[in-house]
Amino acid sequence: MQKLIAGIHKFREHEFGKYEELFHKLSEEGQNPHTLFITCSDSRVLAELITHSMPGDLFVVKNVGNIVPPADASANKESTGAAIEFAVEILKVKDIVICGHSLCGAMSALLFGLSKAQETPHLEKWLNFAMPVRRLIDKNYHGLIDDETKLTAAAIENVLFGLENLRTYPAVEKHVLAGKLRLHGWFFKIATAEMFAYDPFKEQFQLIESRSKKSHEH
Repeated sequence: MQKLIAGIHKFREHEFGKYEELFHKLSEEGQNPHTLFITCSDSRVLAELITHSMPGDLFVVKNVGNIVPPADASANKESTGAAIEFAVEILKVKDIVICGHSLCGAMSALLFGLSKAQETPHLEKWLNFAMPVRRLIDKNYHGLIDDETKLTAAAIENVLFGLENLRTYPAVEKHVLAGKLRLHGWFFKIATAEMFAYDPFKEQFQLIESRSKKSHEH
C-alpha cells in the first residue's frame, strides 16, 4: 500500500503537470472515448500502456480472463454486459476490442481446473461462462500435448468466443449493422509485447506491424 501512496504523490508532484490541461478538459467536457477495450485483469496487461493511449481515449473493462458473457447472462452475476451497453449506447464508442493474452491464469484454470483447497466459488461460476471454450479445446485440440500451446489456443478461442457473444447484445448488433461500430479480436504476447489481430477474411490472427516497417517493406 505504501508503494501505491508514494506513486500517487509522485504522479501529482512530478507527472500531473504534463497532463493538467488534458485533465481539466476532461473534467469540463466529460469523457468521449473512441474504443471499448475489454481485457484481462492480469496485472501484466495494461490497456493504456500497451496501446500508448491517453486519459479519455479508452473505456476499459478488465475482468478475469477477458470473458464476454452472452447477453442473456444473469445481470446479478456479471457487470461486463452493463459496461458494453454503457459504452455503446451512452458513450457511442466506434470500436470494441477484446484483447486476450499469453499465459492467462484464467484460461489455465478453465482448462486444468482450480485447487479444491481454495475458496473460489465466484471464480468457478465466472469461468462457467467460458466453458464452451474448454469444450472446443477438448474437441479440436486434443492432439496438443504441450500445456502452454493448449493455453494459447484457449486464450485465442476465448477472444473469438467473446466476439460471437458481443453480437448477442441488441445494442451492439444495432450499431454494427448501421456501420457505426466495429468489433476487433486481439491477442497480446507478454514476453515480446507483440499484438496480433484477428483477420476474419483469412480466419487467423496476424501480427500488427508498425507503419514504419510496412513502409520500408514496400
